[in-house]
Amino acid sequence: MEQDEPGKLVSLSEVKNILRKISKERKDLIYEQKVALEHAERFAKLPVKQTKDLIDELMKLEHMEEYQAYKIADILPLTVDDVKAVFAKERYTPNEREIKTILEIVQKYNVV
Repeated sequence: MEQDEPGKLVSLSEVKNILRKISKERKDLIYEQKVALEHAERFAKLPVKQTKDLIDELMKLEHMEEYQAYKIADILPLTVDDVKAVFAKERYTPNEREIKTILEIVQKYNVV
């Protein structure tokens, strides 16, 4: 899966921080920014540093694409089916051992 436009991928945690900073500087966010901030606040589960560390660790896995690592870091899958959903439309689907490794890595960061 390729992105339509080249650019930098950002995690939900980063989006949350960016939009919070903008809201402090400008006071008012435009509608789309407000909706994005609400979404990020609701669903971003890890701080930025942990999210980046998780992405870095996932990127060390064979066959892991950057956008897949970001998606996994954003949703923090807990089950085999959750991981399979991330790769559902991909050419490469991880095998059971690779899925187990992904879940183990996610579990290290998803301690509540």
